[in-house]
Amino acid sequence: MTKALTALLLLTFAAAAVHPAVPFERLLTAGSDGNWLTYSGSYRSERYLPLDQINRKTVSGLKVLWAYQMQPTDIAGAGLQETTPLVVDGIMYLTESPSSVSALDARTGRLLWHWAPELPEDVLHIGFPKVNRGVAILDDTLYVGTLDARLFALDAGTGAVRWETRVADNSVGFSLTLAPLALDGQIIVGVSGAEAGVRAFVDSYDAKTGERLWRTYTVPAPGEPGSETWGGDSWQTGGGSTWLTGSFDPDLNLLYWMTGNPAPDWNGDLRPGDNLYTCSILALDPASGEMRWHFQFTPHDTHDWDANQIPILVDGTFDGRTRKLVAVANRNAFYYLLDRETGEFLLGTPYSKQTWAAGLDGEGRPILLPDREPTEEGTLVWPSLQGAINWFSPAFNPETGRFFIPNRRMGAIYFKADAEYEPGQPFLGGGEQALSGDDASGAVLAVDVMTGKQLWEFPLKAPPWSGVMATAGGLVFGSSLEGMFFALDEETGQSLWNFNTGAHIRTNPMGFAVDGRQRVAITGGNTLFVFGLE
Repeated sequence: MTKALTALLLLTFAAAAVHPAVPFERLLTAGSDGNWLTYSGSYRSERYLPLDQINRKTVSGLKVLWAYQMQPTDIAGAGLQETTPLVVDGIMYLTESPSSVSALDARTGRLLWHWAPELPEDVLHIGFPKVNRGVAILDDTLYVGTLDARLFALDAGTGAVRWETRVADNSVGFSLTLAPLALDGQIIVGVSGAEAGVRAFVDSYDAKTGERLWRTYTVPAPGEPGSETWGGDSWQTGGGSTWLTGSFDPDLNLLYWMTGNPAPDWNGDLRPGDNLYTCSILALDPASGEMRWHFQFTPHDTHDWDANQIPILVDGTFDGRTRKLVAVANRNAFYYLLDRETGEFLLGTPYSKQTWAAGLDGEGRPILLPDREPTEEGTLVWPSLQGAINWFSPAFNPETGRFFIPNRRMGAIYFKADAEYEPGQPFLGGGEQALSGDDASGAVLAVDVMTGKQLWEFPLKAPPWSGVMATAGGLVFGSSLEGMFFALDEETGQSLWNFNTGAHIRTNPMGFAVDGRQRVAITGGNTLFVFGLE
């Protein structure tokens, strides 16, 4: 059976002919009914499950209820899984690397249908593995991006293709590895590719037709606001990837999207200036893509500290005033609170070892320490290019105000080198040698969301490549790189339960309810495990 026909597996399973109903109005309340309808659980991106059947007292009874083995692929190097499944009314939708989609019965794990696009043998993936992090759903349609930079709309009941559109040119380095974000009548995507010297952007597409509605570049052209922060023609190859799913505030009608490193990564001489809008958070009007405000975490980044981390929307009292906030645990090892209406910097404090800045000034700009730039001989700096956190998700419990961070603790020796742009080739300007062994470790941290003050830490032997999830049962689920899935007491950080998946874990935990029973899921290696109390 060819890839083009794999969706015909649906004919084998009558149960696949289920058409979910997920209108935009339902997405507005995602996270409240036991389903998992968006990449981060809700538009606020809290990765919080408001269910408490599995709690401090009952978690010791968790066991594997079913497991699903990912479908084989003939795409070389596509063995890493970083997907977060969606669950809609008893059906689970997940992506499998590099770019395929499967629908499962969430009660049993039975495969309902599987769809895989045709990908070129020479598909580019410069600076990132051949992965896919998930789908979006709107009404009865799934949306998935592919490694060769296409966006597909699939019938959620059958896997049949409704439309496809070319987002960008993979031959020069563009790719889609993120889970799209569905809004009212539109699908938002961002691109990978900064390590190939692309000029990145955020796109909106019509959910029914695939027509592009708007495009917002993260590197401004001459004459546009921010263009003065790029020297010469460096803006044309400036990077600024947008490769992770953003957040959305329907009341403010603002879309929050994070941006990656400038290019070339480690040689800043070729791009003098702050290099806006790389390593930033952008607040965009979802109707037009117009930028309402921005905040840059690491101006003129020379350590590959993408700001592509999940922004979590928080409401609360800060400094005696009720505010709408956005909280970010940044790759550069600082925790930030911003006013999400205006972008005003409110708080910034280190949450992990860092040796590059003396702190942040009153505007949130880093106060740089001397002699921390990459050199030909090499410069030792914390954190490594992989950051104090990376693409994987933090979590937030809105009931307790605790913010949970999967923390990487690793330094690196940074090197600088010449770089010459060639389309479709690495455009790096140096490299790094990360410290490993006894010089590297990890932890799950709990911090107070309003102060950034650490409340506890759960140490890990190695830096993690997976996220965390908080629940109403007073638990934080997380995992270690070597394959241990665990539940912590969110008040103390004490380990209450664990399970060895037997393989590296590079995914975020998620949860859902089916037939009124709570479930928790994680992927170890190429196997998805679903846990419950019965």
